[in-house]
Amino acid sequence: MEIQRGTYRHFKGGEYHVIGVATHSETGEQMVIYQALYGDHALWARPAAMWFQTVMYQGRQVPRFTYIGEELSLIHISEPTRLRCI
Repeated sequence: MEIQRGTYRHFKGGEYHVIGVATHSETGEQMVIYQALYGDHALWARPAAMWFQTVMYQGRQVPRFTYIGEELSLIHISEPTRLRCI
């Protein structure tokens, strides 16, 4: 599975930088690895199948994430960051 690296907007408004796709070591499931572009710049992992889903929001079917721009330089994180799997 391929995903374009770059900046995406979540349907609720947050912006994220996609780092790439990883494979879950136990299940083989493809996971999108991405970093918040706000707050503590946390790293996140989401199943790729969920990344490309649409969701019902304010009465409309909308993409969960929408590509909005080119790849950025990764943000330097000075403190250890936990990877959150959702």
